[in-house]
Amino acid sequence: MHLQVADQLPRPNKGPKGLADAGKWMSAPRLVHLIHGAELQSQDQMQQQGVTVETSRDMHDAALAAMTFSHLPPVRLSCIRSLVVPAYTGPCLHPDCKEPSCEGNRLSITSESPLLMHIQLPHHKNARKWGKAVIEFDVPSDLAQLLHTYLGAPRKALLEHHLLIGDTCPYVFMDMHGRGFVAAAVLTLYWQKWLVSRGGVPMNPSMCRQVFVDERQSNSATAGPSNQGAAMVMGHSVKQWDKWYDMQYHPRLAQNAVDGMQSWRAAMLQSHPPAAPDLTLSSALHCGHVLVSDSEESRYQSCCSDSDIDIDLD
Repeated sequence: MHLQVADQLPRPNKGPKGLADAGKWMSAPRLVHLIHGAELQSQDQMQQQGVTVETSRDMHDAALAAMTFSHLPPVRLSCIRSLVVPAYTGPCLHPDCKEPSCEGNRLSITSESPLLMHIQLPHHKNARKWGKAVIEFDVPSDLAQLLHTYLGAPRKALLEHHLLIGDTCPYVFMDMHGRGFVAAAVLTLYWQKWLVSRGGVPMNPSMCRQVFVDERQSNSATAGPSNQGAAMVMGHSVKQWDKWYDMQYHPRLAQNAVDGMQSWRAAMLQSHPPAAPDLTLSSALHCGHVLVSDSEESRYQSCCSDSDIDIDLD
């Protein structure tokens, strides 16, 4: 019983407003605009200044941000960190993988003209629960073009700068030392620093999932992906949205219920009320008592059954 009640009570988590006041939240539109601006700037700088370590790092960061939010439903960070480049031909790098033919979490190029890229994620949090089902999808064209450009000369420039000539780093994204983001905390700090440098707030990258769900579940959600499909790309279910990611779930349900009551009340007022019942009761004898109308001062007289009457037979 206690658990059932607890499931119905609002969680004590801060909502978007509280997190925004604390400087730890950005709305979906603001975050999309910020990332889009970084994409355009990195491409313009590359065209104007050529391939340098600085322009290559900027394009890397824009591609990383675009993978985390905006073009795709927010993929788990563990999947982004472990994503290997198309040229990697070695064994699966997931430490617990025992499948000899597994290619790991991989970005692939299926066609150069037209450019088509594909992502497959056999290793995600719910892989076992889903019966080893793989999350896979074709990459949207704008994101594919950005990734394709970065994976060429810019990524090579970063590898050479970090003395990793020969493409020894198998991962798509790398830290400031040219190594993959093996530790989640490293990616979190990297993302926060980048976001602040672009005029954002030091928001945890995993919070992008809450930002996305908050918009999708809001009453003002724009046209977009189906909730079920988006949740699948995110590696969980819509049911988990309500439990873990939708920070406005209880307040929105309560407000929608109150707002809905107003139309319900209006409908009740517009309906024809039933005829009022006749409260005048019969004056016929009943069990030896006379019933009177409620309009009389005496109101109702008690009416007892014979068994309730104490009869003195002596």
